[in-house]
Amino acid sequence: MTWLALTDHSERRLSLRGLGHEKRNEPILIDHPETEITRGSIVFETQVAEDSKPQVLFGFTTPHPSHRSLVFQAIPGGGVAMVHVQGDKIAHAAIAHRNSGRAEVLRLTYAWDTKYNWGRLTLEQEGERTVTSVAVENPLPFTLDDARDLMLGRGSHTYAPDMVFAALSDQIEAIGVNPTLSTNTPVATPWGYRDIGTLKRGDTVYTTDGSVVPVLQTVSRTVPARGSFAPIRMRAPYYGLQDDIVVAPEQHVVIDGPEVEYLFSCEKVLTPARHLVNGFAARTEPSGQLITYTQLILPQHEALIAGGAPLESMYIGRIRRDTHQLASSVMFGVDRNDLPEHRTPSHKVLKWYEAIHLAKRRAA
Repeated sequence: MTWLALTDHSERRLSLRGLGHEKRNEPILIDHPETEITRGSIVFETQVAEDSKPQVLFGFTTPHPSHRSLVFQAIPGGGVAMVHVQGDKIAHAAIAHRNSGRAEVLRLTYAWDTKYNWGRLTLEQEGERTVTSVAVENPLPFTLDDARDLMLGRGSHTYAPDMVFAALSDQIEAIGVNPTLSTNTPVATPWGYRDIGTLKRGDTVYTTDGSVVPVLQTVSRTVPARGSFAPIRMRAPYYGLQDDIVVAPEQHVVIDGPEVEYLFSCEKVLTPARHLVNGFAARTEPSGQLITYTQLILPQHEALIAGGAPLESMYIGRIRRDTHQLASSVMFGVDRNDLPEHRTPSHKVLKWYEAIHLAKRRAA
């Protein structure tokens, strides 16, 4: 798997040898305008406001030598439509989204494999576990010329102000749950702290209640270091940290204390790291184009100890029961019999406004 292109409001990059630490010695594709990318994914994130109107979010159109276009458009009632045109051939799909009444960040993934005549458009919402997908009938191949028009902004091109980032991969990118800890995050084990990237199935780790549990799986993924993947540095000594750690915005932190009991009438709560960013206890971390995250799957979704702080391990629910969902996830290739079933998280997961309020009280 290799990320080939990345674009946002400050830079546009496309490399046939791959981006960042995935860069290879030789080109992955032949450098010719008509070279077809027969298998790949376009991933982008966009902000959608409550009163958003129909608009083209991301796309390109060119009339020469024949009409070609790929357009992603926000549609009335909430949702995104995709239309891919090559001459007299058209592939299209639309996916609905119900707005909750506030500005939200949506992640769209368009994946295709023309060899198997397969395509899929997926919508995910920041902070939610729900994944919505629709099939794309008869997907069209994507040429290198198309990729340059779309990702580098050549010709008639749209990249709306609401866009966060867009990236192009030469593989079918995973959807659903993602790992959320940088590979060098120190995790407490019976043999001392070890970088999470060195742990494997069968190793053991400490949980926050002092128990020792086995690691059932270690899951890693390399993603664009932008948007809901942009790394956050959580700084010691806040939240019980002994050392700074770098996490993804969606990593849940276990928080307890008198403020939690007073505000939420429970001993502990979970809050995404993105809601803890305040410039000193947690802040955005400068990064290159890509970042690799890792997480551990534990038997009962126990909280682990990372750098001294209690953090949620990877929650996978009952994905082992859904063959299609499992095959589309970062756990593709893992035997379903080697995966546990996780019950609903035992701690309350704070809403965005609850997490921000708690963070402000902690900072006061």
